Amino acid sequence: MTAPRLPLLPLAAGVVSALVLLPAMVEGAADDDWPDAFDEPDLMELTSRVNDGELAFLDPAAAEGAHVHMNHVVVTAGSLDDGWVSLEQCHEHLDAVPAAQILFRAGGIRDLTITASDDIGRAWVDGHSVQLENVGTHARLCVRGKSRALIQLGDGHYRLRNGPYLRRFLDGFYPMRVSLSIDYPAERLRLVGQSPPGQPGFDVSEQEGRLDIDATFEGRLVTCFDFCDRTRADCDEAMVVACAAGGGPDAD
Repeated sequence: MTAPRLPLLPLAAGVVSALVLLPAMVEGAADDDWPDAFDEPDLMELTSRVNDGELAFLDPAAAEGAHVHMNHVVVTAGSLDDGWVSLEQCHEHLDAVPAAQILFRAGGIRDLTITASDDIGRAWVDGHSVQLENVGTHARLCVRGKSRALIQLGDGHYRLRNGPYLRRFLDGFYPMRVSLSIDYPAERLRLVGQSPPGQPGFDVSEQEGRLDIDATFEGRLVTCFDFCDRTRADCDEAMVVACAAGGGPDAD
């Protein structure tokens, strides 16, 4: 007898290098391979309240206990030349599933390392992905690496495009929370544009050389932060390039 065939249970969340997190209920596993702690989900309950992918910002209370995706990006003067930034990333409140993977865009990540793993049976780096087995109810995972994230728009303008972030089951999208901190060389760069604009559920705090973003939402979120080189005389306005269009290595 084999374990019940369960549907794919994806949870996607992206930052900078189009990260995708795809936990999946293992299909066709033998009885002695199937963890007792992982029960078949109640599909009626899970699909009774779904978002079809349209972005909707929420009150943080609406996402209490949902997946939390935390990111710290450091842009250096060298990043302006080669597009590579430092990335530290942590995931909390992961869905408890027998198997999962965190997938980065091929060619967009290097020096990928797991820095912390709690309540996860096994976690390892495999190429441009992190593979997980036996994810528990209190799981936490942190990684770090270099991400080819900074897009040169031309004429001394740069874009940090983050996403897509999403938490999805079947065809529905569920609440999640994303925090993003960006450090950048203030003596070289000035923030000149962002998408989406600040609003309830999408809070952006700006200090000299640092941005802190806190987003609570359901659906699909892509963010863009545009900078210009202060050393150029025409450093005044963001180039008119749609955030969704990408325009560089992070384009979908």
